[in-house]
Amino acid sequence: MPDFDPEYGDLVTYQTKENVAKITLNAPKRANTYSFEMMRELDDAILEARFDQDVEAIMLTGAGDRFFCAGADISMLNEADPKFKYQFCLHANETLNRLEQTDMLVLAALNGHTVGGGLEIAMACDLRVAHDPTEGENEANIGLPEVNLGVLPGTGGTQRLARLIGKSRAMEWMTTGQLKSFQQAAEVGLVNEFLEADSVEAFEGKALEYASQFTSPDSASQAVGNIKRAVQSGPEVDFTSALAMERELQQRLFESEDADIGLEAYVNDERPEFTGE
Repeated sequence: MPDFDPEYGDLVTYQTKENVAKITLNAPKRANTYSFEMMRELDDAILEARFDQDVEAIMLTGAGDRFFCAGADISMLNEADPKFKYQFCLHANETLNRLEQTDMLVLAALNGHTVGGGLEIAMACDLRVAHDPTEGENEANIGLPEVNLGVLPGTGGTQRLARLIGKSRAMEWMTTGQLKSFQQAAEVGLVNEFLEADSVEAFEGKALEYASQFTSPDSASQAVGNIKRAVQSGPEVDFTSALAMERELQQRLFESEDADIGLEAYVNDERPEFTGE
């Protein structure tokens, strides 16, 4: 995987290592806050990963060693007119919906503070792993403090947080605007796992390894993708329709090469070597 210089890189960088695409929010001097330009580049990176024949999982992280993402660029929003703000939020919603509906597993590697729109981006990912090497007042924060600006979390925050941690707890988080620790987020299931590392660079490597477990040859990536599709879309429709969708996704897997490999390996008491086909 090639190195890049955060100071001179694009607002979003796209790199691949084996079957994992690494997408990095790359504005560390601005706490990786996102503008319309950054969100457009993120949208492009998501599409690039979707069409990349070799990519079976995505890892999304932030550049630098302090912030995953501090949300939208508030100075930019303060100067923008209402029409721009609406279109900005609409496009951000469309981009995160695209990320959420991508038919491969998406991992958010939280390398630092994850607040406001930054948490909204992370919640559009399927799993969240965190690096939190410090303690006390310097530990990384996570939360949706938009109420302190007189607004609400408008990039899916009100909906995704409630679905992830429950209505009552989500209401408390958002109406108080209080920031939480990564440990508190883990206690309610918002952070799936901590990856111990001596540095952000080491954490990134471990996060890539974590993402790789969902790709071939270790995992049947098509099955992972179809599980994601069933879990993401099923709860949004009635139960009978959800079961019908599950059956159709299963039938597609029955017709795959990986299903043949997995079933035969099980019968022969062997470890399967999946191909992603």
